[in-house]
Amino acid sequence: MGALTGAKQRVFVYGSLRRGERYHLLLAESKVEALQAWTKGELIDTGWGYPGLMEGEDRVYGELYRVDEKTLARLDHLEGYQSDAPVKPGGYRRVWRRIYTDRGPVKAYVYLFEMPETHPFRKVMYGDWKARHLGQQKEWLYFAYGSCMDDERFHSQGVAEEFHDVLGRGVLRRHAMRYTLPYSDGGRADIVEQRGRRVEGKVYRTSPRGLDYLFWREGVHSGVYRPAWVPVVIEGKMVENVLTFIVIDKKKETAPPEHYAREILRGSEGVVSSAYHRRLRRRLKKKFGMVVEY
Repeated sequence: MGALTGAKQRVFVYGSLRRGERYHLLLAESKVEALQAWTKGELIDTGWGYPGLMEGEDRVYGELYRVDEKTLARLDHLEGYQSDAPVKPGGYRRVWRRIYTDRGPVKAYVYLFEMPETHPFRKVMYGDWKARHLGQQKEWLYFAYGSCMDDERFHSQGVAEEFHDVLGRGVLRRHAMRYTLPYSDGGRADIVEQRGRRVEGKVYRTSPRGLDYLFWREGVHSGVYRPAWVPVVIEGKMVENVLTFIVIDKKKETAPPEHYAREILRGSEGVVSSAYHRRLRRRLKKKFGMVVEY
């Protein structure tokens, strides 16, 4: 994706302007280009109810929008930015940055935070402002789209009671399920942003203990998957900020091992739509030559 022409510009947002956050209404009429975007930097909690992006080499996650001049002016006003005035400590400056998406890198505006010299701050976990609630909630809605739709390992690993509350089918729009994480025995499931596609899965209500288990199983602390909060349609109702896990370092798709594909097919049957279940089986056969008994 290259530069835009005309009056509209791309803007990367990482805090209170994101979907499901306080000021997202300012972008309600703007076109979303990517929900799974990131840039290099360091994300800090200012302590004032919103984050700040500073220079750094970590990944900071957010969303990419295409906005018109009026919307850009409203964003400038929210952030206290004036192009003809110096930026004071505690303020924001709007700059061009490289933004990475599943479709490739683009240039977009982003608001960088000017940290006051004596202001205390803490780093936001996982470079995602939505992660600020971790450790504060008593329960979480979790969207499983891969092997965690199956409960066999929940039972064998002693956590089945943390995943007994199944809300039903979840649908994540604008994404596709792919096997982008190569292990020695084959690929593991991931979601990739793709217009016109959808991922179906199983939605659980789980506990802090269940959350700890998922972080261990998904290799979050080893940098394999990252937690992400996505908009999911649950039994026909849109619910914002549902927890899921996304591969950080995506590679070319590789065939999953048969035992893993079996978990996906077995766990999803009767929850996802019959059409989606057929699509899972058909893609395994067409893409990898796999016919899996489950």
